[in-house]
Amino acid sequence: MELTRTASIASHVLVLGECGSTNAELRGRGADAAAWPHLSVLLTDSQTAGRGRLDRQWTTPPGTALAVSVLLRELPAEMEARGWLPLAAGVAMTGAVADQLPGRDVGLKWPNDVLVEGDKICGILAEVAGDAVIIGTGVNTAMTAPQLPVPTATSFAVLGVEVDVDRLLADYLIRLDGFVRALRGEEDAVASDLHAAAVACCVTLGQQVNVSLPDGSILSGRAQRLADDGRLVVDDGTEEHIISAGDVVHARLA
Repeated sequence: MELTRTASIASHVLVLGECGSTNAELRGRGADAAAWPHLSVLLTDSQTAGRGRLDRQWTTPPGTALAVSVLLRELPAEMEARGWLPLAAGVAMTGAVADQLPGRDVGLKWPNDVLVEGDKICGILAEVAGDAVIIGTGVNTAMTAPQLPVPTATSFAVLGVEVDVDRLLADYLIRLDGFVRALRGEEDAVASDLHAAAVACCVTLGQQVNVSLPDGSILSGRAQRLADDGRLVVDDGTEEHIISAGDVVHARLA
């Protein structure tokens, strides 16, 4: 896997032939801060024990999807600004995917899925690792239609595109690092323009949604806007509810 562009942006890149979970692997290796500085990247196209949100399993046939984890050490001081990091990764990957799919409708489903014409091509999982944050992404690259895990998934191959992995990663890292730097400088997603960028690409806004909450209840309503802290504001017709990504089991477009 030639990653010339990626290597010129990332501080450290390691490609593994196979890996259980890139987030878990990076967490272990990242304990050596000198060897794994800010914007270090670990990736594989054969992840055997990947995890999504709420510890859901995520596995794919070897060679059909890209699993990449990025280590962020130079973080905003304010915890509210750090809460924007998963959305920052989502906005960054949405842009990187869109760059290779001109003419396609590419957007971000709040809080962590990149969609192409309504189908999921990428998922994102952010985890705290001591004083750092690991951002994991899984991108369906060469997966065929029969290999897709659910009918609402897609891949570059299904869309008839041979993805340039090096360009995809480089474009993603440039955007992600830019957002993180802006958050550190402004300590505020609105002032840093990240909020505006998220609103611009978020396909959830303005849609009817069904949000499954941890207590088993379902909140149905219209996704009105993103709050300044990145939470989703849903109007059920009677009142507005502010929903945190961490409080959501599922968020589906109705």
